[in-house]
Amino acid sequence: MKKSQLLNRFLGITMASVLFLTACGGGDEASTDGGATEGGGEGAATEESHTVKIAHYFAEDHPQNIALKEVFKPTVEEQSGGSLTVEIYPNSQLGAEQEFYDGVRNGTIEMGIPGMIMQSSVEKLAVGEWPFLFEDYEHVKNVLNGPIGDELMADLEEIHGVKPLAWSANGFRMVSSDKLIESMDDFSGFRMRTPNIPNYIEMWELLGTNVTPLAISEVFTGLEQGVINGQENPVATVRASGWYEVQSNVLESNHMFSPNLYIINSNFWNSLSPEQQQVIQDAALESAAYEFELMENSYEEDRAYLEEHGVEFTTPSDEFRQQMIDAVQPMYDSFFEQYDWAEDIVERIQAEA
Repeated sequence: MKKSQLLNRFLGITMASVLFLTACGGGDEASTDGGATEGGGEGAATEESHTVKIAHYFAEDHPQNIALKEVFKPTVEEQSGGSLTVEIYPNSQLGAEQEFYDGVRNGTIEMGIPGMIMQSSVEKLAVGEWPFLFEDYEHVKNVLNGPIGDELMADLEEIHGVKPLAWSANGFRMVSSDKLIESMDDFSGFRMRTPNIPNYIEMWELLGTNVTPLAISEVFTGLEQGVINGQENPVATVRASGWYEVQSNVLESNHMFSPNLYIINSNFWNSLSPEQQQVIQDAALESAAYEFELMENSYEEDRAYLEEHGVEFTTPSDEFRQQMIDAVQPMYDSFFEQYDWAEDIVERIQAEA
């Protein structure tokens, strides 16, 4: 037999052996990657498992909690192949807003949905709650879900060690009260509950009320006992928290839009696999978008429900609304003087309307 024929036969036998061993799983090297397989399979089961506790201060039937139950939890658990388990703690079960926010910062709680409680030290986050800045929900979504929204939350992780995932909606704030409010004079001597946030306190002092900061968990008792005459929150919160039982009126002031943020502890985030991170990020965006939709669409239903329970709604006259806007103008004068970026951001936000 010629040399060339022998060589060809040897090469053929060698290649056949390689193919046979490969088909039989020969090669321990194939199993050294932890058994990961394309498209999930056994690989998902080998990922480290984590429980994700998520805390917020809303009632169980509030759109925030509904979105978590109906979208975030099932999406995360399914898409992670069971490696992530979500536990939801509504209604300040893990502490009031500041307490659970601190829990996310120090890692005892993995995730939370606070309002802008951190704005005193993460200054640009305060912009989302500057008074009379947003026109409607479409305006809010254009701003927060675009470059301006990214800019507002850009410093949060570096300063506080929590990673923002998505903007969600608390809603446009209105005044619930134990009396009719239809002019600036009606604010005089009015005992107004606000969150313990400087911009809220300053705003309502400029509007002529006597401000009493309280945690949201203390509001019902404060209203019931007459410690406060009223509070300011979106009507979805008035309904879900049962405050209509101790309030008779709502002023549709729309004086401020309040956003919320899905946040996650940065160290916990960094302990997740890239696949788990993507699952949580995508689920947060989907859940927040659903919550925005629920909030926007629920207003008429919430109003009708409250009216059925004896709450009277008042729309401020154009004159009254302008008087409120004029009364808080010193806040903007102060912002523009204090922050060299403030006037530019306000102009860009207004241009998105």
